[in-house]
Amino acid sequence: MGSPSELPAERSYSKPLGIRFLESTTKAKLSYKTYQAIVLIVTFFAYTSYHATRKTTSIVKSALDPQSSDVGLKFPWRITYISEPAESKRLSWVLGDGWAPFNGSDGTALLGELDVAFLAVYAFGMYFSGHLGDRMNLRIFLTVGMIGTGLFTALFGVGYWAKLHSFYYFLIVQMIAGLFQSTGWPSVVAVVGNWFGKKKRGLIMGIWNAHTSVGNITGSLIASALLSYGWGWSFVVPGLIIAFLGLVVFLLLPVCPESVGVDREEDEVDSPRKNGEGVTEPLLGSDTELKEKAVGFIEAWKIPGVAPFAFCLFFAKLVAYTFLYWLPYYISHTAIEGKYLSNETAGNMSTFFDVGGVLGGILAGHISDRLDARAITAATFMYCAIPALYFYRSYGHISLAMNIALMFISGMFVNGPYALITTAVSADLGTHSSLKGNSKALATVTAIIDGTGSVGAAIGPLLTGYISAKSWSAVFTMLMGAALVAGLLLTRLVVAEVAARISESRSQGGQESRSEAAELDV
Repeated sequence: MGSPSELPAERSYSKPLGIRFLESTTKAKLSYKTYQAIVLIVTFFAYTSYHATRKTTSIVKSALDPQSSDVGLKFPWRITYISEPAESKRLSWVLGDGWAPFNGSDGTALLGELDVAFLAVYAFGMYFSGHLGDRMNLRIFLTVGMIGTGLFTALFGVGYWAKLHSFYYFLIVQMIAGLFQSTGWPSVVAVVGNWFGKKKRGLIMGIWNAHTSVGNITGSLIASALLSYGWGWSFVVPGLIIAFLGLVVFLLLPVCPESVGVDREEDEVDSPRKNGEGVTEPLLGSDTELKEKAVGFIEAWKIPGVAPFAFCLFFAKLVAYTFLYWLPYYISHTAIEGKYLSNETAGNMSTFFDVGGVLGGILAGHISDRLDARAITAATFMYCAIPALYFYRSYGHISLAMNIALMFISGMFVNGPYALITTAVSADLGTHSSLKGNSKALATVTAIIDGTGSVGAAIGPLLTGYISAKSWSAVFTMLMGAALVAGLLLTRLVVAEVAARISESRSQGGQESRSEAAELDV
């Protein structure tokens, strides 16, 4: 093996086939900005497809258990009619009598168990996915995850044609699908973090994070459109789409600048490492000795800021996912202007929460970039979410316009910090100065933070199922308490950021005073 200085020349990086084709077609080397655009577009559609397949189970519940319109977890585009029984009968004819074992008296409980099992394995798998992602080529890792997700999403739908009625078949398929789903988030955040420096990361990732809402809406529209042809298609088609996009990722996604032989631009460098220094090997392990050692799971937890943000996200996602699963149900069971809305109308209305979340993510990212204060921004949004939730519960019933406005504001404050922490904060901490330029921590840190948050995402809807049977006011009290705890968990980091801003302000003031004194002496 050659000396360290000879390593880059001795081993060339393997560019994705699609990138090679583009360069051979244009007969020119792609620019850094072009690569950044490719990364944003490819990862956006990749994670959109993850969320689209994740939503299919929720919409198909209406076909698996058509009699459970008033209980259990709901999907926004579930169509039921309160005042038009003839239409309800027509819908029942389209959906059929359900699918055993989910159409029995315990059907809702079984469907709930599928949700909890999926989210639990997803959260558990997230930790391992991050650990593996920092030790493998992220392009290969993401491709395998997407194709695996597509396969097991489709296998759930195959039960329709194979006439399978074993609960354990669907449970096992859902759990394995959750495991493959866990590969997505650590991988895409790590790749985007490799290409974008801290300077504009918050704003860029805030806009990019809209893929969550786009995926939710796209998945629901596709599954809804196919439901009347047989609920199996609602799984198979999204599964084929994510598998196809997995191949696109394999052909086009450049993992990092070094992997395609381009230098990082000056404003994209996070760490003390200069362009070309400290990175002499691709992410895929080999017999060649690595210059950078992947950060271990325990070591990643010790990075300053990881634990507070991880536990903050636990409570932030508890609130966000409770709204994701229960908001349509809550709207349809709350009298607005003295009238109850159908599930279809309630589901369509609930999308305003997602729209508010998109704006919240962009605002949180932009504000945190301008202030250079992630913790202050996240904590402020969480504290603002408390009165927003209170007003939505107390005054949302007054009118339709009032409900939509307060829902939009709640979505903005609830999803803003959730988007900020899972994107920009995770990428920042994965390139923390304590790592001394080691880039092999992004996926692990992202997985720790979002994996911990996903545990809260599983617990929130589960608790809501029990608490809402007694009182929705108690549910909102729980959510406001969770938002408060999320903000308090960042207190130490907020104090540190405030102290840093004060110190910086004093330092600038001192420099201005010395400059003025020097001018007077002259």
